[in-house]
Amino acid sequence: MLRSRKIPFVAAATVALPLALAACGNGGSGGSDDQTLTIWHYENDDSAMGQAWARAIEIFEEENPDVEVVVEKQTFEQIQKNAKIVLTGDDVPDVMEYNKGNATAGQLAAQGLLTPLTDAAEERGWTDKLSGSLQTTATYDEQGLMGSGEWYGVPNYGEFVGVYYNKEMFAEHGLEVPTTLEEFETVMQTFVDAGITPLAEAGAEYPMGQLWYELVLANADREFVDRYQLFDGEVDFHGPEMTAATETLDEWIKASYVADDSAALTAEDMGVSFINGTYPMMVSGSWWFGRVVEEMDADWGQFNFPGNTLQVGSSGNLWVVPANADSPDLAEEFIDITLRPEVQDVLAEKGGLPVAGDASVISDERTKELTENFQAILDEDGLAFYPDWPVPGYYDVVVSQLQSLINQSKTPDEVLDGLQTPYEEGKADLLDS
Repeated sequence: MLRSRKIPFVAAATVALPLALAACGNGGSGGSDDQTLTIWHYENDDSAMGQAWARAIEIFEEENPDVEVVVEKQTFEQIQKNAKIVLTGDDVPDVMEYNKGNATAGQLAAQGLLTPLTDAAEERGWTDKLSGSLQTTATYDEQGLMGSGEWYGVPNYGEFVGVYYNKEMFAEHGLEVPTTLEEFETVMQTFVDAGITPLAEAGAEYPMGQLWYELVLANADREFVDRYQLFDGEVDFHGPEMTAATETLDEWIKASYVADDSAALTAEDMGVSFINGTYPMMVSGSWWFGRVVEEMDADWGQFNFPGNTLQVGSSGNLWVVPANADSPDLAEEFIDITLRPEVQDVLAEKGGLPVAGDASVISDERTKELTENFQAILDEDGLAFYPDWPVPGYYDVVVSQLQSLINQSKTPDEVLDGLQTPYEEGKADLLDS
């Protein structure tokens, strides 16, 4: 399908997937490339990722003047809900942004709906650019479990959980950024002694689970992470890692390091209360960065969870190539461009946490601090994923069990029992499937 007219950028409005499919018109040969590259992604134009992908498209067009680039803007929910149905047909995109993990990219890979990218990863140097913990979400085995097997996706940016802090409140109480867990506890006790609850938290959604997992990681190594996340061995829920974490969190709750009503609070409640200065610290993800920049009046900063080599976080979403794509070679070329310095530096400047970027190009001090903190984790190969990732439905289990801890209706030992059974049942289901 040769086209002599170059169309620099065709951006379709967000529409329901069946309509977007009709616009692709690739024919689904799944073989040799035609002269169209169809891209699906769900990033806003003004986001760090949206601006970076736009730059990648510009570079691709400059280097491929005879190729028409068609961009179909979807939403995360549309692609998440309909990907399996869409990719079994012939009218598919050539390259698509998709969620990472066993239940998403892994499921599509196990069903033969994605193109293996292992050869491209080796030939194009992606295996060298991306650290081991970043590669984990890119590779899936025959059962669709992440961490081994073929490459089926390529991440371009990252995300992680750290500590946001109110510099003015720290200065008022003569406090410095803690570098160990003991120093962190001293900081929190200083605030409690002054009548201030130190941590903005939320037990009704993800934040408390991420704080708990940071404490697990404070007592863990990569071998434990592989057992828990990748099923590489048995997990002892009453072993030193989880026991120490759960007992420590229980002590923090009793010491009033988190608010008594935090079991009922949402992530939004947590973020707003930190931004408005009610609490001096918030342990949460890099996805809050832009909002804190826009809305917080007080001076603030961000540091990695003190003392941890392993941190809660992962790659961002993946670029995947559908098995029925018309232009797989062009898709691989586009993916490769998104890892080039010119594109990664756009991510860096806009706070998008590049996986292969250079923090020295960043002019904004807060964005530079965030990116350097992330790079420090990558330098240690320290991304350890999220506590709810291992098995389907585990998010609700983690939230419920930790709410019980906040409410003091369960002991740490009982909470660990409540976490263990659903995990083991879910693991058995996945391994038997």
